Amino acid sequence: MAAVVATSDLRRPAVFAVETVAVALCYYAAGRLGLMRELVVEGAVFTPVWPPSGVAVACLLIFGLRSAAGIALGALLVILSLTAFRPVVLCTVAGNTAAPVCAYLMLRKVGFRTDLARLRDGLALVFLGALTAMLLSSTTGVGLLVAIGKLATDSFWHVWLAWWVGDAMGVLLVTPVLLLLPALRRPPPLARWKEAAGLTLITLGVVPLATHSPVSLLFLVYPLLVWAALRFRLAGSMLCALFTSVLATIAATDEVGPFAGLTRVEVMIKLQAFNGTMALTALLLSAVITEQRNTRRSVERACQELVEVLEHLTAGEPEHGRPVKETDRLHPRDNPRSP
Repeated sequence: MAAVVATSDLRRPAVFAVETVAVALCYYAAGRLGLMRELVVEGAVFTPVWPPSGVAVACLLIFGLRSAAGIALGALLVILSLTAFRPVVLCTVAGNTAAPVCAYLMLRKVGFRTDLARLRDGLALVFLGALTAMLLSSTTGVGLLVAIGKLATDSFWHVWLAWWVGDAMGVLLVTPVLLLLPALRRPPPLARWKEAAGLTLITLGVVPLATHSPVSLLFLVYPLLVWAALRFRLAGSMLCALFTSVLATIAATDEVGPFAGLTRVEVMIKLQAFNGTMALTALLLSAVITEQRNTRRSVERACQELVEVLEHLTAGEPEHGRPVKETDRLHPRDNPRSP
């Protein structure tokens, strides 16, 4: 028994170390992907969508607070890939770690469920996990740039807004997709695969046209989001939204299509407004549809149970509604009229 306990005690630090390294590598990989496309606002470089914030919130919701160490390590690796180590770097690491931890604590406080099967879960992720919690990282990061003299004071709000929206978009677009992975089940039937293939082919044709056409055709994306949400719920709508956001970000950073001829600030505003409305539409519409389907199934199960109870209660009644006499309910041995 002592040997078993000792082995268990040794495994816990090993498992924690493996999880920490895995989370850090995922965070770092997401950061490198995010840095592939950048915008410049008031002389500061930022990413329109910061995927590591979504990775961090998803890891905390799946694995718990023990993921915070991996998030901090991943944030440090991303920063060190851009600049040399200095003590002020630790402040940025602290802000990038504290923001998703704050999101996790607030979501737990309101009873957030990772399946996003309720409208309240979608609203909590939007307003608490994305918009509120990410204020911490943007304020810390931009405030640090102003404090060390790398950013002018009059440019604070423009850069702060870009940083905040980028972190929030990472949570809205990446976190729901990652939360779906542990819930993957057996594949759907062949008929659903055919519909999914059709939706995928149409999306691959319409989205590049909408995001790169000189004519403003971004509105063509929303029917696809509605179709994906109605038929494939959160998995379909969020994957469609994420793919569209990637192509829209590429078009914005290249200043082509609907983003051509705009100033840097106008490109940022148009891109973030599009990404935000698209993510909200996909997330909240999917949550509403899933909640309504679950409610309908609950009502159907309750009706079925009620029918079974009524059938059980009426199973002993005579035919044609003939009333049962008191003497008929007695056992033949106890009936005085029986021979």
